[in-house]
Amino acid sequence: MRYETLHGEEALHGGFQWSQAGPATSVVLLSPLGQAMARIDVTPATATLLQAGQPARSAPDPDTLTATTLGWPLPVAGLRDWLQGFAIDEQGRQFIASPQNTSVNTRDGWLVLYPAWVDDGAGTPRPRRIDLSRRTAQAGEVAIRIVIDTWQPTS
Repeated sequence: MRYETLHGEEALHGGFQWSQAGPATSVVLLSPLGQAMARIDVTPATATLLQAGQPARSAPDPDTLTATTLGWPLPVAGLRDWLQGFAIDEQGRQFIASPQNTSVNTRDGWLVLYPAWVDDGAGTPRPRRIDLSRRTAQAGEVAIRIVIDTWQPTS
């Protein structure tokens, strides 16, 4: 992740583990060494950030939670669809990514690019890399690169 501060451009490195079951999503944020730093649990009613030694923080949705916690927007809500290759474009139409259809400007201002693909083992192409970018008032140009290591089917 890359963003701007008063002191110039900053970068964060790390990873995350994403799991979803029905409408519930859990995201574990990992340090560059793979240690769990925090967890965000999202249900239709609330989003909660859990960190060791800190009180839980909640908000009505994950984007509000990350904006109040970080001070600038992070597209957690959009990621659920974007990781699977779906988005709503600027005109409110459904976008479906494919190796031939690799970019979309979303209705909430993010440019989502799908530059790399992998076969999921069942003959279905899945996003391997997703690049996100957006200009924000709080952090200037925010750029996020996501590399998906493995796809695991739900049971």
